[in-house]
Amino acid sequence: MKKFLSLTFAVALTSLLSFKTLAQGCVAIRSTGNACMLAHADSTDHQQWILTTSGRYFKSFRHYSGTEENKDRLKQHTEVINHTASIDINLTRILNDRWSIMIDLPVISNARSSLYEHGLINGVNKFNERHSTHSFGVGDMRIAAYHWLFDPKKSTRGNIQVGLGIKLPTGDYDYQDYWHNVGPNGSKELRTVDQSIQLGDGGTGFTVEANMYRNITHNFGVYANFYYLVNPREQNGVRTYRETLTPRLANEAIMSVPDQYMARGGVSYAIRHNLTFAAGARLEGIPVHDIVGGSGDFRRPGYVWSIEPSLNYQVNKVSIFVSVPVALARNRTQSVTDKENSVTYGTYIRGDAAFADYSVNAGISFKF
Repeated sequence: MKKFLSLTFAVALTSLLSFKTLAQGCVAIRSTGNACMLAHADSTDHQQWILTTSGRYFKSFRHYSGTEENKDRLKQHTEVINHTASIDINLTRILNDRWSIMIDLPVISNARSSLYEHGLINGVNKFNERHSTHSFGVGDMRIAAYHWLFDPKKSTRGNIQVGLGIKLPTGDYDYQDYWHNVGPNGSKELRTVDQSIQLGDGGTGFTVEANMYRNITHNFGVYANFYYLVNPREQNGVRTYRETLTPRLANEAIMSVPDQYMARGGVSYAIRHNLTFAAGARLEGIPVHDIVGGSGDFRRPGYVWSIEPSLNYQVNKVSIFVSVPVALARNRTQSVTDKENSVTYGTYIRGDAAFADYSVNAGISFKF
């Protein structure tokens, strides 16, 4: 029973490693690593280390305004394309069967291809030249502590783990690359890259988490996870250059530092004693309004609903896992500045954002 309990909870938690940058597109959820990578509480009664390395890749290209896809962008080849690959290095210290602490650092590589950010001819953007900008480096580091609410020795079929953490602004939030045809006489110019491929958000944030499981039978169980990042800082002072595109974007000239969230839930089934399959629903996104601090300036709020199958294979002290969240519903919601512009210009305004169809997430974990 303990072997399955460990695998059931591990497959739920390891797939949290895929909660990373950009929410599969231009809705800029930054890399914060896994919520936790622990063995099941009742299988851990001594101090140990857990080292986890996980990777994620996706390509975003489908544009949504609200829940409606702008399919003409693909037909006209005007879509923005983001390629993102990231690796998270996570080190967890299990102190006892109730407490643990972890530190996580992501390394991120982004490429963004677009027309609207390039292609100025005599001061007018003809949207006829596609160029790419890039970013590479470490993202925002996170440190967190976790605690099981119930005694693992007594709560053998289910438990709840809570976590509190701090996110540090270690990722470059003013990363620059060359924009083409924007300088004098159509020359290229070194500018800040788009918010969606910045390595960090520039804010010191605080995280709240909850990880829950319940085993129904010896090989079947349910799980749920919740994560929320509170970013008190309203904006990071970095210019977006969006005001150069149209006067209507004047109040989006500076990047916002938004909150972000994730919620998951599903079922898991032990195919064998060391192989577990899980499937569930996943919600992740950027809210329109932050819990603490202002919510103005430029952000692309929105969310993605996905179905998330995953596998976890464990051999002795090594676990290998993979998950592939597939988007079912995408929504680019109206931001605070969209609402302000709607009042100013007397017409309903809502920006768009590019989303991916799916992401691929895989990793390996070692106990020592």
